Amino acid sequence: MARIISAALSILLAVFILLVDAAPLKSRQIGDVQCNVARLQIVSDLAQTGNLLSKVTGTDAATTSAVATAQSGLTSAGDGIKTIAAALLQGQTAPADARNQTGAGLETALTALSGLNSTDPAVASTISKLNEAISAGQSVVSDC
Repeated sequence: MARIISAALSILLAVFILLVDAAPLKSRQIGDVQCNVARLQIVSDLAQTGNLLSKVTGTDAATTSAVATAQSGLTSAGDGIKTIAAALLQGQTAPADARNQTGAGLETALTALSGLNSTDPAVASTISKLNEAISAGQSVVSDC
């Protein structure tokens, strides 16, 4: 699952890079350098979060459930980003529903992992990277 998310987000990263040449200047939301850095950062952080999440170990029901919920949240966030990227490539405004989906997916993942009472260092690393993704997402909203 983490590899699928990582591959999909890598494709999205390439899409964001290509936005500069994707549509006439008047009809696209290319954003400034700060905006595009934030876009690339959330894609990168989301992929890294997925990779770190795949390293979380634990056979107890709470950990298994939290990881599954977090994976579901990351998938939802990635789907929201895909929708936004598709709209931008078509010169359209990023849909508010997709922004909300991305934010909700990130929050779902964070809530699931924050509820774990785990000493697994992979959990702490995943939460840290997830917080970076959330911060990058907030930057996208404010800068773009």
